Amino acid sequence: MKAMVLAAGKGTRLAPLTDAVPKPLAPVAGKPIIGHIFELLKGAGVEEVHVNVYHLADAILNYCGYETRMNGMTVNVTRERELMGTAGGVRRISGRFDDTFIVIMGDALTDVNLREVVAFHKERRALATLALTPVSDTRQYGVVELDADNNIRAFQEKPHPDEAISNLANTGIYVFEPEALEYIPEDTFFDFANDVFPRLLAAGEKFVGYEASFYWSDIGTLESYRAAQRDALSRKVRVSIPGERWDESLWVDRDARVHPSAGLFGRVVVGRDAVLGPAATLAGDVVVGSGCWVEAGAVVERSVLLPGARVGAGARVEDCIVGPGYEVQPGESVRNEVLVHAALTATPVSIDP
Repeated sequence: MKAMVLAAGKGTRLAPLTDAVPKPLAPVAGKPIIGHIFELLKGAGVEEVHVNVYHLADAILNYCGYETRMNGMTVNVTRERELMGTAGGVRRISGRFDDTFIVIMGDALTDVNLREVVAFHKERRALATLALTPVSDTRQYGVVELDADNNIRAFQEKPHPDEAISNLANTGIYVFEPEALEYIPEDTFFDFANDVFPRLLAAGEKFVGYEASFYWSDIGTLESYRAAQRDALSRKVRVSIPGERWDESLWVDRDARVHPSAGLFGRVVVGRDAVLGPAATLAGDVVVGSGCWVEAGAVVERSVLLPGARVGAGARVEDCIVGPGYEVQPGESVRNEVLVHAALTATPVSIDP
Protein backbone atom coordinates (compact mmCIF):
# COMPACT_ATOMS: atom_id res chain seq x y z
CA MET A 1 0.00 0.00 0.00
CA LYS A 2 1.05 3.60 -0.62
CA ALA A 3 0.46 6.79 1.32
CA MET A 4 1.06 10.51 1.04
CA VAL A 5 2.01 12.82 3.89
CA LEU A 6 1.14 16.47 3.24
CA ALA A 7 4.03 18.48 4.66
CA ALA A 8 4.18 21.60 2.49
CA GLY A 9 2.16 24.05 4.60
CA LYS A 10 3.57 26.97 6.55
CA GLY A 11 1.95 26.09 9.89
CA THR A 12 1.21 29.75 10.55
CA ARG A 13 -0.96 29.05 13.59
CA LEU A 14 2.09 27.57 15.32
CA ALA A 15 4.28 30.64 14.71
CA PRO A 16 6.82 31.70 15.81
CA LEU A 17 7.93 28.10 16.34
CA THR A 18 7.33 27.38 12.66
CA ASP A 19 9.54 30.32 11.71
CA ALA A 20 12.40 28.15 12.93
CA VAL A 21 11.25 24.60 12.20
CA PRO A 22 8.66 23.19 9.75
CA LYS A 23 5.64 21.88 11.62
CA PRO A 24 6.13 18.22 10.58
CA LEU A 25 9.57 18.34 12.22
CA ALA A 26 8.33 19.85 15.48
CA PRO A 27 9.25 17.14 17.99
CA VAL A 28 6.70 15.49 20.24
CA ALA A 29 8.22 13.43 23.07
CA GLY A 30 11.62 13.70 21.40
CA LYS A 31 10.58 12.59 17.91
CA PRO A 32 9.42 14.75 14.96
CA ILE A 33 5.69 14.59 14.29
CA ILE A 34 6.42 13.16 10.85
CA GLY A 35 8.47 10.41 12.50
CA HIS A 36 5.42 9.37 14.50
CA ILE A 37 3.38 9.44 11.28
CA PHE A 38 5.89 7.19 9.49
CA GLU A 39 5.63 4.66 12.31
CA LEU A 40 1.84 4.77 12.12
CA LEU A 41 1.93 4.14 8.37
CA LYS A 42 4.43 1.31 8.72
CA GLY A 43 2.14 -0.33 11.27
CA ALA A 44 -0.67 -0.18 8.74
CA GLY A 45 1.35 -2.08 6.15
CA VAL A 46 2.34 0.91 4.01
CA GLU A 47 5.40 0.20 1.91
CA GLU A 48 5.80 3.43 -0.07
CA VAL A 49 5.32 6.98 1.25
CA HIS A 50 5.33 10.25 -0.67
CA VAL A 51 5.89 13.58 1.05
CA ASN A 52 5.48 17.05 -0.47
CA VAL A 53 7.49 19.95 0.96
CA TYR A 54 7.58 23.72 0.51
CA HIS A 55 7.97 25.75 3.73
CA LEU A 56 11.50 25.25 5.13
CA ALA A 57 11.78 22.38 2.68
CA ASP A 58 15.53 21.92 3.16
CA ALA A 59 15.00 21.03 6.82
CA ILE A 60 12.65 18.18 5.92
CA LEU A 61 14.96 17.07 3.14
CA ASN A 62 17.81 16.93 5.64
CA TYR A 63 15.64 14.62 7.71
CA CYS A 64 14.29 12.41 4.91
CA GLY A 65 16.35 13.03 1.80
CA TYR A 66 14.70 12.93 -1.61
CA GLU A 67 14.51 9.15 -1.50
CA THR A 68 15.40 6.91 1.39
CA ARG A 69 14.40 3.87 3.42
CA MET A 70 12.85 4.71 6.77
CA ASN A 71 11.07 2.32 9.12
CA GLY A 72 11.22 -0.32 6.40
CA MET A 73 9.39 1.90 3.89
CA THR A 74 10.51 3.74 0.78
CA VAL A 75 10.09 7.47 1.39
CA ASN A 76 10.03 9.85 -1.58
CA VAL A 77 10.07 13.61 -1.06
CA THR A 78 9.09 16.14 -3.74
CA ARG A 79 9.52 19.89 -3.51
CA GLU A 80 6.68 22.17 -4.62
CA ARG A 81 7.62 25.38 -6.43
CA GLU A 82 4.48 26.97 -5.04
CA LEU A 83 1.83 25.83 -2.61
CA MET A 84 -0.78 23.73 -4.42
CA GLY A 85 -3.27 23.11 -1.61
CA THR A 86 -3.94 19.79 0.06
CA ALA A 87 -5.53 18.24 -3.04
CA GLY A 88 -3.32 19.97 -5.59
CA GLY A 89 -0.23 18.56 -3.93
CA VAL A 90 -1.55 15.01 -4.31
CA ARG A 91 -2.75 15.60 -7.88
CA ARG A 92 0.73 16.75 -8.89
CA ILE A 93 2.09 13.22 -8.35
CA SER A 94 -1.10 11.33 -9.18
CA GLY A 95 0.83 8.95 -11.41
CA ARG A 96 2.36 7.40 -8.30
CA PHE A 97 -1.00 6.08 -7.06
CA ASP A 98 -2.43 3.11 -8.92
CA ASP A 99 -4.42 1.48 -6.11
CA THR A 100 -6.10 2.33 -2.81
CA PHE A 101 -3.94 4.84 -0.92
CA ILE A 102 -3.86 6.88 2.29
CA VAL A 103 -3.47 10.64 2.67
CA ILE A 104 -2.56 12.12 6.06
CA MET A 105 -1.69 15.64 7.11
CA GLY A 106 1.92 16.10 8.20
CA ASP A 107 0.90 17.67 11.50
CA ALA A 108 -1.35 14.85 12.72
CA LEU A 109 -0.46 13.27 16.04
CA THR A 110 -2.74 10.26 16.22
CA ASP A 111 -3.00 6.58 17.03
CA VAL A 112 -5.92 5.85 14.72
CA ASN A 113 -6.04 2.26 13.47
CA LEU A 114 -5.35 2.81 9.79
CA ARG A 115 -5.83 -0.85 8.96
CA GLU A 116 -9.42 -0.56 10.20
CA VAL A 117 -9.97 2.62 8.20
CA VAL A 118 -8.73 0.97 5.01
CA ALA A 119 -10.79 -2.17 5.66
CA PHE A 120 -13.90 -0.04 6.23
CA HIS A 121 -13.20 1.82 2.98
CA LYS A 122 -12.93 -1.40 0.98
CA GLU A 123 -15.96 -3.03 2.62
CA ARG A 124 -18.05 -0.02 1.61
CA ARG A 125 -16.51 0.02 -1.87
CA ALA A 126 -16.03 3.73 -1.45
CA LEU A 127 -14.26 6.19 -3.71
CA ALA A 128 -13.22 8.23 -0.68
CA THR A 129 -13.29 7.71 3.08
CA LEU A 130 -12.70 10.24 5.84
CA ALA A 131 -11.57 9.25 9.33
CA LEU A 132 -13.80 11.06 11.83
CA THR A 133 -13.63 11.35 15.59
CA PRO A 134 -15.92 13.08 18.10
CA VAL A 135 -14.76 16.37 19.60
CA SER A 136 -16.09 18.38 22.53
CA ASP A 137 -15.74 21.82 20.91
CA THR A 138 -16.71 21.99 17.25
CA ARG A 139 -15.57 25.61 16.95
CA GLN A 140 -12.04 24.40 16.24
CA TYR A 141 -12.83 21.93 13.47
CA GLY A 142 -14.69 21.13 10.30
CA VAL A 143 -17.46 18.67 11.16
CA VAL A 144 -19.22 16.05 9.07
CA GLU A 145 -22.80 14.76 9.02
CA LEU A 146 -23.37 11.07 8.27
CA ASP A 147 -26.50 9.12 7.45
CA ALA A 148 -27.37 5.79 9.06
CA ASP A 149 -25.09 3.94 6.63
CA ASN A 150 -22.09 6.19 7.25
CA ASN A 151 -22.47 7.97 3.93
CA ILE A 152 -21.34 11.60 4.14
CA ARG A 153 -24.23 14.03 3.77
CA ALA A 154 -22.81 17.44 4.59
CA PHE A 155 -19.88 19.48 5.92
CA GLN A 156 -19.81 22.43 8.26
CA GLU A 157 -16.77 24.55 9.07
CA LYS A 158 -16.05 25.38 12.73
CA PRO A 159 -19.65 25.79 13.90
CA HIS A 160 -20.74 26.82 17.37
CA PRO A 161 -21.73 23.64 19.26
CA ASP A 162 -25.35 24.83 19.42
CA GLU A 163 -25.46 25.05 15.62
CA ALA A 164 -23.28 22.07 14.69
CA ILE A 165 -24.73 19.37 12.43
CA SER A 166 -22.61 16.83 14.36
CA ASN A 167 -19.62 16.58 16.67
CA LEU A 168 -17.61 14.44 14.25
CA ALA A 169 -14.39 16.21 13.25
CA ASN A 170 -12.67 15.75 9.91
CA THR A 171 -9.19 14.63 10.98
CA GLY A 172 -7.49 15.11 7.61
CA ILE A 173 -6.89 11.36 7.39
CA TYR A 174 -8.29 10.00 4.13
CA VAL A 175 -8.39 6.82 2.06
CA PHE A 176 -8.90 7.20 -1.69
CA GLU A 177 -9.20 5.21 -4.85
CA PRO A 178 -7.04 6.64 -7.67
CA GLU A 179 -10.19 7.66 -9.59
CA ALA A 180 -10.91 10.28 -6.93
CA LEU A 181 -7.98 12.29 -8.26
CA GLU A 182 -9.92 12.90 -11.48
CA TYR A 183 -11.93 15.47 -9.53
CA ILE A 184 -8.78 17.58 -9.05
CA PRO A 185 -7.64 19.80 -11.94
CA GLU A 186 -3.98 19.79 -12.90
CA ASP A 187 -1.63 22.63 -11.94
CA THR A 188 -4.26 24.36 -9.83
CA PHE A 189 -4.38 25.28 -6.15
CA PHE A 190 -7.07 22.93 -4.85
CA ASP A 191 -8.19 21.89 -1.40
CA PHE A 192 -9.82 18.63 -0.33
CA ALA A 193 -12.29 20.08 2.16
CA ASN A 194 -13.27 23.19 0.23
CA ASP A 195 -13.06 21.98 -3.36
CA VAL A 196 -12.90 18.20 -3.82
CA PHE A 197 -15.37 16.97 -1.24
CA PRO A 198 -18.25 19.19 -2.43
CA ARG A 199 -17.64 17.82 -5.93
CA LEU A 200 -17.83 14.24 -4.69
CA LEU A 201 -21.13 14.97 -2.93
CA ALA A 202 -22.59 16.71 -5.99
CA ALA A 203 -21.58 13.80 -8.21
CA GLY A 204 -23.22 11.26 -5.91
CA GLU A 205 -20.00 9.28 -5.45
CA LYS A 206 -19.63 6.65 -2.75
CA PHE A 207 -18.19 8.91 -0.07
CA VAL A 208 -18.17 7.62 3.50
CA GLY A 209 -17.02 8.44 7.00
CA TYR A 210 -15.21 6.06 9.33
CA GLU A 211 -16.34 6.98 12.83
CA ALA A 212 -14.35 5.99 15.93
CA SER A 213 -12.91 7.39 19.13
CA PHE A 214 -9.14 7.66 18.84
CA TYR A 215 -6.50 10.18 19.82
CA TRP A 216 -5.96 12.93 17.27
CA SER A 217 -4.49 16.39 17.40
CA ASP A 218 -3.56 18.65 14.51
CA ILE A 219 -1.37 20.63 16.95
CA GLY A 220 -2.94 23.83 15.72
CA THR A 221 -1.74 26.13 18.49
CA LEU A 222 1.22 26.56 20.76
CA GLU A 223 -0.86 25.42 23.72
CA SER A 224 -2.02 22.30 21.86
CA TYR A 225 1.64 21.60 21.02
CA ARG A 226 2.48 21.60 24.70
CA ALA A 227 -0.62 19.50 25.39
CA ALA A 228 0.60 16.97 22.81
CA GLN A 229 3.82 16.59 24.78
CA ARG A 230 1.86 15.89 27.96
CA ASP A 231 -0.42 13.44 26.17
CA ALA A 232 2.51 11.51 24.71
CA LEU A 233 4.42 11.35 27.99
CA SER A 234 1.31 10.29 29.93
CA ARG A 235 0.60 7.62 27.25
CA LYS A 236 -2.74 9.17 26.38
CA VAL A 237 -1.69 8.72 22.76
CA ARG A 238 -0.01 5.48 21.75
CA VAL A 239 3.30 6.56 20.21
CA SER A 240 6.81 5.29 20.72
CA ILE A 241 9.19 7.45 22.73
CA PRO A 242 12.91 7.27 21.90
CA GLY A 243 15.53 6.45 24.49
CA GLU A 244 16.10 3.84 27.16
CA ARG A 245 13.30 3.65 29.67
CA TRP A 246 14.82 4.18 33.10
CA ASP A 247 11.46 3.87 34.85
CA GLU A 248 7.74 4.34 34.13
CA SER A 249 8.13 8.02 33.29
CA LEU A 250 11.75 8.57 32.27
CA TRP A 251 13.34 8.03 28.87
CA VAL A 252 17.04 8.78 28.40
CA ASP A 253 19.07 8.24 25.24
CA ARG A 254 22.13 6.05 25.73
CA ASP A 255 24.34 8.84 24.35
CA ALA A 256 23.01 11.50 26.74
CA ARG A 257 25.24 12.65 29.57
CA VAL A 258 23.45 13.07 32.89
CA HIS A 259 25.49 14.26 35.85
CA PRO A 260 24.94 12.09 38.96
CA SER A 261 23.72 15.13 40.90
CA ALA A 262 21.12 16.14 38.30
CA GLY A 263 17.51 15.73 39.39
CA LEU A 264 14.83 14.32 37.09
CA PHE A 265 11.31 14.50 38.48
CA GLY A 266 8.06 13.82 36.67
CA ARG A 267 7.75 12.61 33.06
CA VAL A 268 10.98 13.38 31.26
CA VAL A 269 12.65 12.64 27.91
CA VAL A 270 16.37 13.33 27.44
CA GLY A 271 17.55 13.08 23.86
CA ARG A 272 20.68 11.96 22.07
CA ASP A 273 23.90 13.81 23.03
CA ALA A 274 22.00 16.02 25.48
CA VAL A 275 23.94 17.13 28.56
CA LEU A 276 22.55 17.73 32.06
CA GLY A 277 25.09 19.46 34.27
CA PRO A 278 25.70 19.28 38.02
CA ALA A 279 22.58 19.95 40.09
CA ALA A 280 20.51 20.63 36.96
CA THR A 281 16.83 19.95 37.59
CA LEU A 282 14.08 18.80 35.22
CA ALA A 283 10.60 18.76 36.74
CA GLY A 284 7.11 18.01 35.43
CA ASP A 285 6.58 17.12 31.78
CA VAL A 286 9.91 18.00 30.18
CA VAL A 287 11.41 17.09 26.82
CA VAL A 288 15.10 17.83 26.26
CA GLY A 289 15.97 17.43 22.59
CA SER A 290 19.12 16.08 21.01
CA GLY A 291 22.26 18.11 21.57
CA CYS A 292 20.71 20.30 24.27
CA TRP A 293 22.62 21.56 27.29
CA VAL A 294 21.09 22.22 30.69
CA GLU A 295 23.96 23.70 32.63
CA ALA A 296 24.87 23.54 36.30
CA GLY A 297 22.08 24.51 38.67
CA ALA A 298 19.60 25.32 35.89
CA VAL A 299 15.94 24.41 36.42
CA VAL A 300 13.58 23.43 33.60
CA GLU A 301 9.93 22.86 34.45
CA ARG A 302 7.06 21.77 32.18
CA SER A 303 8.91 22.80 29.04
CA VAL A 304 10.15 21.57 25.66
CA LEU A 305 13.72 22.18 24.53
CA LEU A 306 14.18 21.65 20.81
CA PRO A 307 17.45 20.25 19.45
CA GLY A 308 20.51 22.30 20.23
CA ALA A 309 18.86 24.58 22.78
CA ARG A 310 20.88 25.63 25.80
CA VAL A 311 19.84 26.70 29.30
CA GLY A 312 22.63 28.57 31.05
CA ALA A 313 23.93 27.95 34.54
CA GLY A 314 21.46 28.91 37.24
CA ALA A 315 18.75 29.85 34.74
CA ARG A 316 15.11 28.95 35.27
CA VAL A 317 12.71 27.99 32.47
CA GLU A 318 9.04 27.33 33.21
CA ASP A 319 6.19 26.45 30.83
CA CYS A 320 8.23 27.38 27.76
CA ILE A 321 9.03 26.15 24.28
CA VAL A 322 12.71 26.80 23.59
CA GLY A 323 13.47 26.70 19.88
CA PRO A 324 16.39 24.98 18.15
CA GLY A 325 19.74 26.50 19.03
CA TYR A 326 18.27 29.12 21.32
CA GLU A 327 20.36 30.02 24.39
CA VAL A 328 18.76 31.02 27.67
CA GLN A 329 21.39 33.14 29.39
CA PRO A 330 22.94 32.14 32.72
CA GLY A 331 20.81 33.28 35.64
CA GLU A 332 17.90 34.29 33.40
CA SER A 333 14.33 33.43 34.42
CA VAL A 334 11.77 32.83 31.68
CA ARG A 335 8.14 31.77 32.01
CA ASN A 336 5.30 31.08 29.53
CA GLU A 337 7.22 32.01 26.39
CA VAL A 338 8.26 30.65 23.02
CA LEU A 339 11.92 31.41 22.44
CA VAL A 340 13.15 31.16 18.86
CA HIS A 341 15.70 32.82 16.63
CA ALA A 342 13.92 34.75 13.88
CA ALA A 343 16.65 35.55 11.36
CA LEU A 344 19.46 36.81 13.62
CA THR A 345 17.21 38.16 16.37
CA ALA A 346 15.91 36.12 19.27
CA THR A 347 12.19 36.75 19.62
CA PRO A 348 10.33 35.70 22.78
CA VAL A 349 6.57 35.32 22.44
CA SER A 350 4.24 34.92 25.39
CA ILE A 351 2.01 31.86 25.77
CA ASP A 352 -1.21 31.95 27.71
CA PRO A 353 -0.69 29.79 30.80
